Amino acid sequence: MANIPPPAHSSPRMHKPKLRFWQIWNISFGFLGVQIGYSLQNANTSRILSAIGADPHHLSLFWLAAPLAGFFVQPIVGLSSDKTWTRLGRRIPFILGGAIVSALAMFFMPNSEHFAELLPPLFFGATMLLLMDTSFNVTMQPFRALVSDMVDESQRNQGYAIQSFLINAGAVIGSLLPFVLTSLGVANEPGEGQRVAPTVIWSFYFGGAALLLSVIWTSIRTKEYPPAEYAVYNNLDEDTGKEKQSFLSLLKNTPATMLQLAVTQFFSWFALFLMWVYTTQGLAQHIWNTSNPESKEYNEAGNWTGVIFAAYSIFAALYSLVLTPLANKLGRKNTYMFSLFAGGISLISMMFIYDKYWLFVPMIGIGIAWAAILALPYAILSASLPAKQTGVYMGIFNITITVPQIAAGLLGGVALTALGEKPIHVIGLAGASMFLAGIFAKLVIKSSKD
Repeated sequence: MANIPPPAHSSPRMHKPKLRFWQIWNISFGFLGVQIGYSLQNANTSRILSAIGADPHHLSLFWLAAPLAGFFVQPIVGLSSDKTWTRLGRRIPFILGGAIVSALAMFFMPNSEHFAELLPPLFFGATMLLLMDTSFNVTMQPFRALVSDMVDESQRNQGYAIQSFLINAGAVIGSLLPFVLTSLGVANEPGEGQRVAPTVIWSFYFGGAALLLSVIWTSIRTKEYPPAEYAVYNNLDEDTGKEKQSFLSLLKNTPATMLQLAVTQFFSWFALFLMWVYTTQGLAQHIWNTSNPESKEYNEAGNWTGVIFAAYSIFAALYSLVLTPLANKLGRKNTYMFSLFAGGISLISMMFIYDKYWLFVPMIGIGIAWAAILALPYAILSASLPAKQTGVYMGIFNITITVPQIAAGLLGGVALTALGEKPIHVIGLAGASMFLAGIFAKLVIKSSKD
């Protein structure tokens, strides 16, 4: 257990104790399960909703659950966890509570058709999606603050590198689960009286269990600093966390760096949202020549979406190993720009690929962009955040992620109609948006390590 020894005295500017590798690993281990669940949602939500009756033009509206939940929940959770102390700690009560609700929603969502006497299947599925997204956000937000709280500055890069590795490892596992289960003989088509394929149902069972168990492990193996120790390690008055400050005043004092990052964040996350929503439909129509969500070909396209999503997570994990030295050599802005350009070109190229195996090539560029999006904004932002308000400002920063997704959700159906009812063309639009993000990364952001 990461039981941290108390400070020997209360002098200011004390360094936090150096942690062993496995102590740092345990702090973020729960993120592995969270990302397994989140990746299952990304790759299979459209597949489930289509199977239980969603119109393709309305799919992006259902996906609004995620950014809307993040928009409201993450700042609230950040502000609350900054001021909370329980026997479990500051962040862990939120992490654990969100994980329990997330797991339950994952167990129920693929079985929406079986609750028809309670609610129409599509409405029940949408409700579970909203519940799942809300609780994912409750769990995710404190994990980033937990690393900042527990790990000394000298080990901060290692702490976030381990977290990034676990995020991408979870993404690979979650994305591949339906494909792996199909290979093991689990049916990949709905049986008689079913709408959702058994591979998807069992994947969600596995994902929910993995999420819950991994978060419990972090909760048991990590002991957070009590308020007095935290104050000493961060050169704060012990009563700092008790100060009352309105949310409006926090917004007024938002660091300028966060506002600069918001422009790039808008176009990059607008692109990611469209990719997650329309890839299964785009590949099914473009390569498998079907739009029937109950057909064998459509479900093959759904499995393949998971496979290529796993591939970009693998490429992201590999790229993250060289991201720090690359940013040190080229500067953060240039590295960010080139990474987003790679993602934009790759998304556009998917419109011209008709062989499913060639889709691995654009996944390289998408993985490069994804790794940069996960790491560089936080690296640029971290130096400007006050220690006493890390949680709330990370929650506020999440607004720069949710607003573009809300915009994409509202405009997705409009874009599909305008682009000739071809979801693969919406993926091309996502590529153009990602390319714009790269341009703004160079022109707008002012980084101390340009």
